[in-house]
Amino acid sequence: MSKSALDAIRTQVMWNRLIAVVEEQAQSLLRTAFGTITREAGDLSAGVYNAEGHMIAQAMTGTPGHVNTMATAVGHFFKHYPQSTMKPGDVYVTNDPWLGTGHLFDYVMMTPVFLGKKLVAFFASTCHVIDVGGVGMSAKANSSYEEGTLIPHLKMRKEGKINEELLAVILANSRNPVEVRGDLLSLVSANDTGTRRLIEMMTEFKLTSLEPLAQHILTTSEKGAREAIKAMPEGEWSYEMPLDGYEGPITIKSKLTIKNGKITIDFTGTSAASIFGINSPRTYTHAYSVFGLKAVIAPHVPNNIGSLSCFDLVTEPGTCVDPIRPSPVTARHVIGQMLADAVFGCLAQALPGKVQAESAGSIWILGLNSAHGRVPAHETAKAKEFGVISIALGGIGGRPGKDGLATTAFPSGIGAIPIEVTENQCPLYFKRKEYLTDSAGAGEWRGGLSQTIEIANREKAPFTISAATFDRIKYPAKGRDGGGPGVKGVARLGSGKAIPDKGIHVIPTGDSLVVELPGGGGFGDAQKRSRALVEADVKSGVVSPEAAERDYFFAG
Repeated sequence: MSKSALDAIRTQVMWNRLIAVVEEQAQSLLRTAFGTITREAGDLSAGVYNAEGHMIAQAMTGTPGHVNTMATAVGHFFKHYPQSTMKPGDVYVTNDPWLGTGHLFDYVMMTPVFLGKKLVAFFASTCHVIDVGGVGMSAKANSSYEEGTLIPHLKMRKEGKINEELLAVILANSRNPVEVRGDLLSLVSANDTGTRRLIEMMTEFKLTSLEPLAQHILTTSEKGAREAIKAMPEGEWSYEMPLDGYEGPITIKSKLTIKNGKITIDFTGTSAASIFGINSPRTYTHAYSVFGLKAVIAPHVPNNIGSLSCFDLVTEPGTCVDPIRPSPVTARHVIGQMLADAVFGCLAQALPGKVQAESAGSIWILGLNSAHGRVPAHETAKAKEFGVISIALGGIGGRPGKDGLATTAFPSGIGAIPIEVTENQCPLYFKRKEYLTDSAGAGEWRGGLSQTIEIANREKAPFTISAATFDRIKYPAKGRDGGGPGVKGVARLGSGKAIPDKGIHVIPTGDSLVVELPGGGGFGDAQKRSRALVEADVKSGVVSPEAAERDYFFAG
């Protein structure tokens, strides 16, 4: 075997090893985090960067909203702390929404890696913490100042010593200080794990620098993405997608341009920023819109700054996809996680018959709290104070040749929190958690099924729900290529009264919370669905006999 062939094999082995290193970094965070949304649902990310701060590898565990925002977030630290000033044992932190992952609940932790005295790399990780003060996990705020405590770019650890004064400020402004401290230290620990494994790798392969490997990874990835773009038809396609919004409906306007091997997604004309906290900062908008492009155009190409650099984004400052500081942004994924569908709407015109239907999109975060301070004191006098999060997931859109996945987070990719975990943390219990019949959009390939969840209190006391992230209650996920829409979402009391908006609502004593998640849109003409598949759906309860006759013209 030639030397060039051996060198190529060695390089690929090192690349695979680097991915294993960041995956171990992510698993360290997953296993040590205190917050259930991190350790149970996997709402996190981890990545390694070269000495210039360019992301060269990411963990498989994590979300696009975290990984793709971190790709640019690391560079912002250098404006405050030049690489020449960094020392072994230092760790840096921020939760700035515009320079991090889009809202205050996500902390970005960055750790420089030294081989001897030489700075050779960086590790960064992020996760969602349970509470940052302010109005909590709610869209009610009218500015980011009301949403919680913003930590600018600061040192979390200096030459191996934790900055307890900074931690004290963070914890003094949180309703769940023990959990938050545990999560922040877990981020530090995860980066330390990555650091140790990277140094071991470099020592094993006798590397004094990561730069040659980094340049190979970034160059190869960019080349792969460019080739995929060149295989696309040239042209310009536009799409509009209505969303519920908060104080009023909003419209996402997207325009895709492919020309001369270059691809641009343009959101010019999108609705103005909301006065409430559903806006998506540009960094988060970029993360999910580029994810949508890459998922269709170049899914086989590794995700790093090389491949991400092939996609350009255009936004208008002051819109809901590029809000100006201090616009409120806590529930930014209400808009941000819908952007993959907005991009798919354009791609479906460029690639007819090859792009899935719309999905439920934004995950519904069930922010459940005791009602202390929101009802007369005598109603909660003997009740336990608590604050927990559960995750409710809708359906994915039908795909070319496949049904959509049921109760699956797309495009975020996070999981649900086991109900046993939530019930162990508070006096609430789940009366129902079941598939919602007829929630999937009809089609040759039907959409993904959603679910019904009903939650009540074991105590004789009210509790509250923050509906900040509930959407597609007015505008369902659209079908594609003749497919039908998914079912609209529903949020109400068990007694029947609708929950009217994205605010914080009291569930009265003895009543319950009921949510029915949006279903995925169908793909293709429903009349082309095979009789065997319809029969199977009816038999399993996915589709009712009435819907089978109505949508598929099939009477059992």
